[in-house]
Amino acid sequence: MLKRKTGKIALGFVAAFSASAALATGAEARDLTVVSWGGAYQDAQKKVYFEPFKKASGAPMNDESWDGGVGVLRAKVQGGAATWDVVQVESDELAVGCEEGLFEKLDYSRIGGEAAYIPPSVNPCGVGAILYDFVLGYDKDKLKDAPSGWADFFDTKKIPGKRALRQGPKTTLEIALMADGVAPKDVYKVLATDEGVDRAFKKLDTIKGDIVWWKAGAQPPQLLASGEVAMTSVYNGRIDTANKNEKKNFGMVWDGALFTLDSWVILKGSPNKDAAYKFLDFAGKAENQSKLSENIAYGTSNKDAAGKLQPAVLKDLPTAPDNIKNAVEINVAFWLENIDRLTERFNKWAAK
Repeated sequence: MLKRKTGKIALGFVAAFSASAALATGAEARDLTVVSWGGAYQDAQKKVYFEPFKKASGAPMNDESWDGGVGVLRAKVQGGAATWDVVQVESDELAVGCEEGLFEKLDYSRIGGEAAYIPPSVNPCGVGAILYDFVLGYDKDKLKDAPSGWADFFDTKKIPGKRALRQGPKTTLEIALMADGVAPKDVYKVLATDEGVDRAFKKLDTIKGDIVWWKAGAQPPQLLASGEVAMTSVYNGRIDTANKNEKKNFGMVWDGALFTLDSWVILKGSPNKDAAYKFLDFAGKAENQSKLSENIAYGTSNKDAAGKLQPAVLKDLPTAPDNIKNAVEINVAFWLENIDRLTERFNKWAAK
């Protein structure tokens, strides 16, 4: 009996081992998958990063897009069936995901060393991809009097029509306070108080019936092009690309822009870690990053990338001195502490 039982256990172990080995092999056989934000931005990445990397490395690679949210990444990693390897994340997703162990700790020696990158883009769990702004965008062909800032965005008598904002409290509340007269440098000081939050929602009340909410970065240029909205908050690079590639005549207001950094991360447990590092090394090189800025107007993380750009390109980047002088850096610490509370309040307000 014992021998037979032991034999069954041994056979069972062999079968289980074979099955797990097959699964592991299948996982390793999966092509590298890089995930970004879609639209004009990902089109630019395909042109300067994805396709050239595939050609240079000879390695197969897929690219997908997403709309963000650390919960998506949590489900991928903790579910044990992650189909993504390298993902571009926003600064709050980077902070939360790093704390929760959702990302691999980066070995910077494999991607050119920490010294190659601007200091804000160096993080134990991620390396900076782009610096970008949320700006006020409008169609110059449709608006005879250009808006000068967020106060005009909220002035429906001066500029009639719908307005579009990113769905959720982040960026929306900051914009509302600046429209209500808060200086850019004081936005988070005011927003840190209950009175400041009340003030932001009270200001949003004044245009609530005229707001169209957007989720994906590709939507604001489409809303402007269709004439559905007169103005929108929008990623600066999307405006630049629509003007260059689609011959639009969109304008943007840099005053009171909100800027932040996106980063590349490698999801914990990726079976394609070596390929992921090779991709990050390729995308981190100055000569490749400068090509990205030439195709879409975002600042990049390699210290030497800007030096490879023509002045005409540099002046349209969010990092240009005139463009950043009155901009507000999105406060990651504030949003990590307050995102749940303010999202709940925002959702209740929006549903009324």
